[in-house]
Amino acid sequence: MRCYAIIRMALAWAARPDSGSPEFYTMRFGHFFYPMKFDDSRDAEEVQECLREAELVEALGFDAIWIAEHYFTGECVYGDPLVFASAVAVKTSRIEIGFGILELPLHQPVRVAMQTALLDNLCRGRLIVGTAKGSNYNAFEYIGFGTDPQLGAEQMEEAEELLVKAWTTDNVVFEGKHYRAAFPSVRPRPFQKPHPRLARACINRESIIEMARIGRPILIRGRSTNSTAADIRLYRDTMSEAGFGEAAIERNLDQVWVWREMHLAETDEEALNEFLPAQYEAFTRIQAYRDRWNPAEFPMSRQAPPMGPEGYASVPDPDAPESLVGSPRRVAEQLTQMRDAGIRNLMLTNRGLMPPEKTEASLRLLAEKVMPRFQAG
Repeated sequence: MRCYAIIRMALAWAARPDSGSPEFYTMRFGHFFYPMKFDDSRDAEEVQECLREAELVEALGFDAIWIAEHYFTGECVYGDPLVFASAVAVKTSRIEIGFGILELPLHQPVRVAMQTALLDNLCRGRLIVGTAKGSNYNAFEYIGFGTDPQLGAEQMEEAEELLVKAWTTDNVVFEGKHYRAAFPSVRPRPFQKPHPRLARACINRESIIEMARIGRPILIRGRSTNSTAADIRLYRDTMSEAGFGEAAIERNLDQVWVWREMHLAETDEEALNEFLPAQYEAFTRIQAYRDRWNPAEFPMSRQAPPMGPEGYASVPDPDAPESLVGSPRRVAEQLTQMRDAGIRNLMLTNRGLMPPEKTEASLRLLAEKVMPRFQAG
């Protein structure tokens, strides 16, 4: 069986264009902290487990840790992403630290500039600031902080403009519709110059086109492999049409990250049976919070339920919204499809739905049996 797999990989390689061509890439792997923990009696233990997990994924050779932002339900047990990221920064030494995402309209942008400048110094320039207007599904998060979800998109553009200005400018005077500020400078200065790397989460073609036109790297919520590949091609083509050169486009494509759920076990059946029921139970719990707490006057998108085990064939389907769930063999096949489609960087999460020992086993299987096939060196 192993000989067959090696022969198949060799034949696939031979059928590809020259491996030095721009269509062939190594991949980078990020661990996305999205710990859905609904038992509030265990918050202290779960937060400590997240920090242990951060140290583990750095030791296993992951390239990045990504941190989400959700409130009030345990959808992200650590709550405040900036405080949690600071703890991760001092617990690690090499791995990149990214926000996926900061819900920028929920924050005062000048304070975010100060907090992220400090964090960028704490991690010595490992920071990536991913932003977005906020959840498409949780209006109650806006309400909980006393703001209006309908203002999110409008506030977002102005908040990001003020954030960048605060990072990079002395003697700031800002007069906007939503924010006004005047101050000498942000201290400490960011470690990265002129400021921390900035990315925007995009959920539709319009936002991908908007970010490509200004040359902003993007974060994508992965669906099927082929639909994600189409999003990346759209981004590349739009950057080219906007006048960016090939070197600039390649730099940005190296900073495009794709979010997917992930869980590995020794067999496909074991992985599917462990992860998918827990994923559906968590989806049902969160949807109940939304039904109870989202005000009727602020209609939000309704999230589709996750795909059940019947959607996972023995051979991965690049047109199906499959998570990376299965044995190392199956996940490696999915990753081959993704790499060949131009997907370079992955933000992978099990949403904290597995017991710590199963999470660690999954991460080790990925790091030891799968990742080396797709990394440089």
